[in-house]
Amino acid sequence: MTRVSGEAAGRLARCAVVFEAGDPPRTGRLAFWDPDGGGLPEDVGEPGELTVVVPEEDGGVASRTVPALRLPVADALPLVSRARRAPGAHPAAAFWGAVAVEALRLVAGGRLLPGVSSGDFDAWRVGPLAAEDVTRLRQLAAAMPATARAVPVAARGGEDFLLPDPQVVVRAFLDAVADGMTRTPAAAHAAGTAAFAVLAPQRVPHLRGWAEELAAGVDSGVRISLRLEIPGGIEAWEAGGASGVRAVVQAHSLADPALVADAGDLWGEAEHRFGPRARVDAVLAVRRAARVWPPLERLLDRAAPDELALDDDEVQDLLVDGAARLAAAGVEVRWPKELVRDLTARVVVGSDDRVAPSDLPSLLGGGELLRFDWQLALGGHPLTAAEMDRLAEASRPVVRLRDQWLLVDPSLVRKARERAMKPLTAIDALGVALTGSTEVDGEQVEVSATGWLSALRDRIAALQETGRPADERPPAALAATLRDYQLRGLRWLSTMTSLGLGGCLADDMGLGKTITLIALHLRRQESADTAGPTLVVCPASLLGNWEREIRRFAPGTTVRRFHGQGRSVEGVEDGFVLTTYGTMRLDAERLGTVHWGLLVADEAQHVKNARSGTARALRRIPAAARVALTGTPVENNLSELWAILDWTTPGLLGSLTAFRSRWAKPIEGGDEATARATAERLSKLVRPFLLRRRKSDPGIAPELPPKTETERPVALTPEQAGLYEAVVREIMAEVRTSTGMARRGQIVRLLTALKQICNHPAQYLKETRPRLAGRSGKLDLLDELVDTIVAEDGAVLVFTQYVSMARLLDRHLRGRGLPTLLLHGGTPVAAREEMVRRFQDGDGGEDGPAPIFLLSLKAAGTGLNLTRADHVIHYDRWWNPAVEEQATDRAYRIGQTRPVQVHKLVAEGTVEDRIAAMLRTKRELADAVLGRQEDGDEAVLTELTELSDAELATLVELRSAR
Repeated sequence: MTRVSGEAAGRLARCAVVFEAGDPPRTGRLAFWDPDGGGLPEDVGEPGELTVVVPEEDGGVASRTVPALRLPVADALPLVSRARRAPGAHPAAAFWGAVAVEALRLVAGGRLLPGVSSGDFDAWRVGPLAAEDVTRLRQLAAAMPATARAVPVAARGGEDFLLPDPQVVVRAFLDAVADGMTRTPAAAHAAGTAAFAVLAPQRVPHLRGWAEELAAGVDSGVRISLRLEIPGGIEAWEAGGASGVRAVVQAHSLADPALVADAGDLWGEAEHRFGPRARVDAVLAVRRAARVWPPLERLLDRAAPDELALDDDEVQDLLVDGAARLAAAGVEVRWPKELVRDLTARVVVGSDDRVAPSDLPSLLGGGELLRFDWQLALGGHPLTAAEMDRLAEASRPVVRLRDQWLLVDPSLVRKARERAMKPLTAIDALGVALTGSTEVDGEQVEVSATGWLSALRDRIAALQETGRPADERPPAALAATLRDYQLRGLRWLSTMTSLGLGGCLADDMGLGKTITLIALHLRRQESADTAGPTLVVCPASLLGNWEREIRRFAPGTTVRRFHGQGRSVEGVEDGFVLTTYGTMRLDAERLGTVHWGLLVADEAQHVKNARSGTARALRRIPAAARVALTGTPVENNLSELWAILDWTTPGLLGSLTAFRSRWAKPIEGGDEATARATAERLSKLVRPFLLRRRKSDPGIAPELPPKTETERPVALTPEQAGLYEAVVREIMAEVRTSTGMARRGQIVRLLTALKQICNHPAQYLKETRPRLAGRSGKLDLLDELVDTIVAEDGAVLVFTQYVSMARLLDRHLRGRGLPTLLLHGGTPVAAREEMVRRFQDGDGGEDGPAPIFLLSLKAAGTGLNLTRADHVIHYDRWWNPAVEEQATDRAYRIGQTRPVQVHKLVAEGTVEDRIAAMLRTKRELADAVLGRQEDGDEAVLTELTELSDAELATLVELRSAR
């Protein structure tokens, strides 16, 4: 395959193009020449000369020999395909692009027949062609510009040149595409022979007779259709009389699509209108059709393949899939006009009772079953029970309903006979009602909800509508004014939890999920049915924030911590109890002794692994309602979404195995169309249970100042560059000799080492008392940024994924006389809270006000409110941009009054540079299920560890800075 650069492709698109047929067809070529004499690209194709016919100034034509480039059809296909829509493309190039698309359509549709060329070579051709195919090709040929066939066939005296027939040239090009595309090493292996499989021409003169018989009728012959008749009338057939159904074979001329006759007439007066081969062509067409629908084989025993009597089983076989198989082979089946085929099936789920049960939460959380039945409809109007019974009793493929004769698929008769299916639990019924479809015996069918289930579906599906003002008033005990979107969130949470359904509030960080939950707690205290204590499980770093927010916005509400020594739940009857995930995992049994009115999992991505000990412990704590809070409900895969929603609303998404099979696998690993359709259905199911708003959404946070994100490229120092190249040589040698998990481990080791070298040589070398200044391009840039920020009386958050690097930065900055704060996973909870307070308040402490807050990404990337900072520096890049965004949101959140500048440091020419570029293109599932989903660190790392040696070497090589 010849590779053509973008510049060369553009120049070729502006050239005139002619097709030169070959024998066999796959050896044909497209010849490019420049009518304007501007020159042709070099190092592309086969240069040579071409004799063409060109117009003269006096209006005549003349032949001229011009420079040309010839490309095999397979290599030229991408060029001309793009040229058909490229601005400035030559009409001839655009024309052959249109023909190329038509050729690809025919090949993809399986329109291929084997043949033997005039030189006795194996050759694939397009065919058989339907009438619409022939019409389309004629239209293309008629639109062919003269320059697309400007190679003279002969001259008829003087300057009267004869050009090739457009239809002949178009057809030869189609055959060239078909002959080349079907040949691969895999095809040769599967066929066990080189003929019709390899590119090299194979002489097969002994197959000519077989090929001609097989391919007869492709161009000048006939195609057939079946017309079904009921000679004795439908009533006699339905009553079981002697009359039955007759299939009449019709012949259609491919040369003249308007010419149609019964096949029997080809043995009579119609023969001369169809041509001398019409009888042979009709028999061969019937033989091909019999391969996909065997009852037609009986026609081949007749003197003329004219008509066939069908029994009831054969009619039913046609109804089920026989007609579809014939249609795929180009044989249309025409049913009698008086037979109606407008019967459809759907599933009805729910209850006839329009009033919901009084204890709906218990019903949705329990095992009560709802009916799940087939419902058939005629013309969109449901059949009555009596009509369903009449259909179920039908013994023939026809039945009379509503003064019409219906042609009935046997599968619909079975649905009428077995209309009651296994009932569903209430939560399962709600799920299929929300999606509007479900799978029954491998078939995707429409679902209609009835009764109170229909009303409930409509109610919760409308909860997240944002087109009207929120009608929810804040609780009287709330000492705060909620924004409109927070009121909407409160209304949604209040309704969902009152139904016992739960939900996941997945707003962006900084939009006030905490205050919304405090308002929800106070709202639930206003009713005896929902009142009770609220347990909040969160990371240790957020305990202080929760306590401060509760005391501030819900004064008088009891709040206590279940954490540390002496923790107890004795006497808990109301208010808030705060605990950490680690403590909850150890003390789930004690926490489970309290009757919680509400259980909240903050930063719920901590339980995204349903099999983890933390997730299992959380599931053991009973509560009247459950709410998950997280800005990233999906970081790596859809199973994380299942883990969160199956906790908030058990049973909604089925078992994890069923969820992966039905939803995750088609979305994450299916083709694009299947993934999109499945994601749309899943979105209908989960959207009512997951509320997601972003700062960028219209009207959500208009008071937020602007945020500017900038990638800051830095060059490696000579020391860094030397270390980088040495590590690449050393570890790549080990990667090349490793396999399996050992190889993956070496790749992770390589990537980690290179990222640390990009940060600072001292981090990679693990130096205990290193000299820091002047050895790292990143550190030099950090100094420049920090000096400017401090001089302008600003404050900055500096994130790094490595605690060791954070400590080096702390030592370096303090050595320069700059006060800093350092928070990492090992910082005690009390110390964390004090650091956050000091930074926010600008409290000097012993060293004076600290404008620089150094934070490890994993420990401080969520939950903290650090709006004093107006700058954020990502010293090194994480695998997942969503994690970086969460870290940035420590500063860019409600309460921020100054513009925020985000600086992302990237070492030029290194693996950091390439991964940063890759992450910018990793947002492919946007707005599919959640509105936006990022590939997470595990997904990216897995992808990188699966690279080939050559791909990995390209990824990590050190390149010159741009």
